[in-house]
Amino acid sequence: MYELPLNAIEHQYLYPSALIVSSSPQKVMTVLGSCVSVCLWDRTLAIGGINHYMLPYWNGSELASPKYGNIAINKLIEKMLALGSKKTNLVAKVFGGGEVIETSIASFHIGERNVQLAFELLAEHRIPVVAHSTGGKQGRKLLFETSTGTVYQKLLAGI
Repeated sequence: MYELPLNAIEHQYLYPSALIVSSSPQKVMTVLGSCVSVCLWDRTLAIGGINHYMLPYWNGSELASPKYGNIAINKLIEKMLALGSKKTNLVAKVFGGGEVIETSIASFHIGERNVQLAFELLAEHRIPVVAHSTGGKQGRKLLFETSTGTVYQKLLAGI
């Protein structure tokens, strides 16, 4: 039987419209264009979570999924609280929201609206944003470490 070494950290890929919250150390990778990821980290319990949403607001007609920022951020906070976190111990990092595609839909400013929503909801929950990298014309590749709250970012030329 093969056993993982004690220092092995699980790696996961976070797809759009999903989130991951973990009390065990994990490295979570995702790629963002106009989408946004909010990374939450509990400074006391050393646990973290990350989401990846595509659109700012759920319109009420489809399934209320983490595809929408207002659903994804609230679900992320709920899952952190379910693992024992307190809002007063949480800090946030916000990434993405680039306007990376030159089309007629760019006039909707989806990336900008996704970012604005993240800052508004986090402020409502009184969770401070301690770092962010948002907007611009480039995509981003992220690696989030749930046990340390560290986020590594690589800017991408074009998605």
